[in-house]
Amino acid sequence: MPVQWQAARGFASAKGAKTLVARMGNGHAVGMIDDNILARYRSSIDNIDAALVFMLAERFKITQAVGQHKASAKLPAADPAREERQIARLRQLAEDAQLDPNFTEQFLRFIITEVIRHHERVKDS
Repeated sequence: MPVQWQAARGFASAKGAKTLVARMGNGHAVGMIDDNILARYRSSIDNIDAALVFMLAERFKITQAVGQHKASAKLPAADPAREERQIARLRQLAEDAQLDPNFTEQFLRFIITEVIRHHERVKDS
């Protein structure tokens, strides 16, 4: 069964430390830790995740406008040459940022596929 860590309620902890309790999939507690450092890391990760969601939402608002323009101008939903330029550009950015370029490419291809699906839906409506 997977173990999940979650904030514990009703447990005393050191000042500022976050008490975490490990729970099995069935909800039974199997261990606790007080780890202020881990709590701060997780808080930062939560903030970054929220920023990523809002950035993706903004990106998709713009690509939806692009899809509407393409549909009204009778342009194709996909632009393979632009996609390949974007992938090459983002792979280089990933290398510069010391991020795995293969991961970056897979992530971008996933987004591109979703954008094209939206563009085709706009074109067909």
